[in-house]
Amino acid sequence: MRKTALLAAAATLLGTLAAAPAAHADGPFGQGLDHCAPTGGGRLACHFDVAPGTYDVTVTLGGDTAGSTAVGGETRRALLAETATAAGETVRRSFTVDVRDPEGEPTGPAGSPGLDLVLGGAAPRVTALRVTPGPRARRLFLVGDSTVCDQPGDPYTGWGQQLPVHLKRGVAVANHADSGESTVTFLANPALFDTVEAAIRPGDPVLIQLAHNDKQTDAVTYRAHLTGMVERVRARGGEPVLVTPIVRRWFNADGTLDNGIALLVNGLGVDHPAEIRALAHTLGTPLIDLTALTRARVEQLGPEASKALYLTTEKRDNTHTSVRGATEYAALVAAELRARGIVPEPLLR
Repeated sequence: MRKTALLAAAATLLGTLAAAPAAHADGPFGQGLDHCAPTGGGRLACHFDVAPGTYDVTVTLGGDTAGSTAVGGETRRALLAETATAAGETVRRSFTVDVRDPEGEPTGPAGSPGLDLVLGGAAPRVTALRVTPGPRARRLFLVGDSTVCDQPGDPYTGWGQQLPVHLKRGVAVANHADSGESTVTFLANPALFDTVEAAIRPGDPVLIQLAHNDKQTDAVTYRAHLTGMVERVRARGGEPVLVTPIVRRWFNADGTLDNGIALLVNGLGVDHPAEIRALAHTLGTPLIDLTALTRARVEQLGPEASKALYLTTEKRDNTHTSVRGATEYAALVAAELRARGIVPEPLLR
């Protein structure tokens, strides 16, 4: 009775389930809305008991009335950007999700097993949901710190959490970034780089952004650690990509970020972005100069408007990004993935 009531409530909220085919008609998760329950405001929470791996998700959006639907999942990942549909219109969208245990930060809470999705947005309208295994999907691995990771709690948001919305079915973001990590600790903990290394398959890109916590790492050690990561990724057939760190929102009096705090020069005088740029050239790896890109954006907005990119107002935090900041910075990364051919064009939105 409880399941029947939940489905009826979902049909009322979305105006779509009444015409849906019988549950499981075309596979174990063919009629995926059978795995969803309303949570208020038109949102649905969906759970699928699947093993770790990559899974393709296809949603059909729209219905009798106009809608605006977004899809999130796992540890606050943005999986499908807000999509508008006119009254009587339906559209189909697909994406691939990396399901793992733990589902968020590698050293954080384990989270829930299986795949969790949230069908939300300003006016959610979903007529069908299908989840199928995608074992051949590529994974885009992220190695990084708290500015990249799947942050478990609002308002903190890493740019890696917002990156999946830029990818189509066939490639999934595998975000192994972890709060507080440096090049030293990421290599020392078997749950971190060793785990990434073991999962890499030929052709998988591996984006490496580590600098914020290398506060007392000397230049020789820093270069050696990044070089070791690059070589180990290549040995597995993966494609290493070095990424300079996002800037801190720390202005000079003249409205620029031309200082060591903003531009990640550590306590020993090691200029992390400069080291990464030089190393990318030496090793012949693709480079995403996120320091330069985020500096330009923050300086463009200026001291006041740029607060919205960070948690300046909420937490007096000028290092970690808000949802808006993470969203904008993920878009910068996606543009570089396209421009440098790191992810094939057909797999990018």
